[in-house]
Parts: sequence; structure tokens; C-alpha cells
Amino acid sequence: MKRQRSSRSSTSHPSVARRGSAKPSGKLRIIGGDYRRRQLPVLDRPGLRPTPDRVRETLFNWLGQHLFGKQVIDLFAGTGALGLESLSRGANHVTFVERDTQVAALISENIITLGARNGRVVSSDALTFLDQPSHPVDLVFIDPPFHQGLASACCCALENGGWLTDDAMIYVETESSLAYPVPNNWQLYRETQAGESAARLYLREPV
Repeated sequence: MKRQRSSRSSTSHPSVARRGSAKPSGKLRIIGGDYRRRQLPVLDRPGLRPTPDRVRETLFNWLGQHLFGKQVIDLFAGTGALGLESLSRGANHVTFVERDTQVAALISENIITLGARNGRVVSSDALTFLDQPSHPVDLVFIDPPFHQGLASACCCALENGGWLTDDAMIYVETESSLAYPVPNNWQLYRETQAGESAARLYLREPV
């Protein structure tokens, strides 16, 4: 899923090194839904690349029909691959949280390119974003940079901050060596491992 560094932007620590003006250097391909096969630019950033097609396909097979009409947050959005795929597959609204302002700006441009009107980009550190007044959502993607211990903090902030509906789903992708606690009312629904990455999808039960 990811190599040692996250395949998405390192958004909860100081911004990655900038090398002059940011230029699109790659492509993100939407793999399903209304925008299937559309290709979108990805900025040249160390460690920033779309979640691989096969990984996204596995995840969205897990989610099945649960996306239709749902409210979604894509933390550590990076390329925006997971949130954009959610919009393509019928999510009612997606909030993308991305600290790097140039990366966030390109997500906004890509939303416009797709013609989607139900995406919002917030240029913010993920934990700072979660520390504000909340509005419960149905699905959250947590895909932080590796080796910074951010997964557990985000899980706690989501649960304790009232960010989740009673039956919310939470996707967490981390380095496979990381053992992180989750709230007691989160039940593991699916998991997979590829190389140095582990991915888990949790179902929240009402407290």
C-alpha cells in the first residue's frame, strides 16, 4: 500500500521540502463510478503519489454501496485519491483535509475539473482540523505519514470530538509494524496487508 513513506502527503508535520514552483508530474486515475477513467494531475512532492489502483479497488469493494449519500472526510488527503473516488461513487459530500497549501489547491482544481460540486478542501493540519466543532460524518479515511504515531491520535479525536455517526466507518492505513489502539466501540470489519503497509476498516457501534 505504501512504502516506508506515506503514499500521500505528510500533512501533520512541517511541509515537505519545496523545490521551486510546484508542477504536476504524474496522474491519478479514477477507477470507478461517474468519473471512471478520468485522469487528474498530481504534484511533484517527495512521497506524494496516488494510492495504487489495486489498493483502492480493494477498499471500495469493502465499502460496496455504503458510499451513496454519505458524508466523508479524507484526512491527510494528499493527492485526494480516496476522497475523489468517493465523490465518483456517490458520496453526498467529501471534505479533504490537506496541510500543504499547493497540494490542497490542486485538489480543489481537480474537483472543478471533474465538475463535482460536493467537495470542500480545507488547508489544515489534520489534528488541528479535528480540534474544531464537529459535524458527524459517515466515513473517514485516515492515511497519515508513517512513523509519526498519528493514527491513534486521530482515532481518539474522531471518537471524542463527536465527528462520527452511530454507524460510521473508519479506514486506517499505517505501517504494518504499528500497533495502535482504537476506541472500544470500533469493530474491525476488514483488513489486509501489502508489503510494509496494513489497512483496516472499522465499523463504529453506538456508545
